[in-house]
Amino acid sequence: MKEEHYELCRQVGLKIAYYRKLRGFTQEQLAEMIDKSTASLGAVEAPNVNRTISLDTLFDIAKALDVPAYKFLEE
Repeated sequence: MKEEHYELCRQVGLKIAYYRKLRGFTQEQLAEMIDKSTASLGAVEAPNVNRTISLDTLFDIAKALDVPAYKFLEE
């Protein structure tokens, strides 16, 4: 990932965690809903891990959490 995008990716992960908790899901539950491993989802949500996700995965997460995908990208 480009250094200039690090903070935005970190914020996306934190927003995923926020909306997941708001909906009352565990990482395990959300990971199962989007057919990803818990470790993969945990890495995306972790603020200190430099991890990106594909748009397909972001769209799957948005659908599972019933949140418009753009909400994860808003500053």
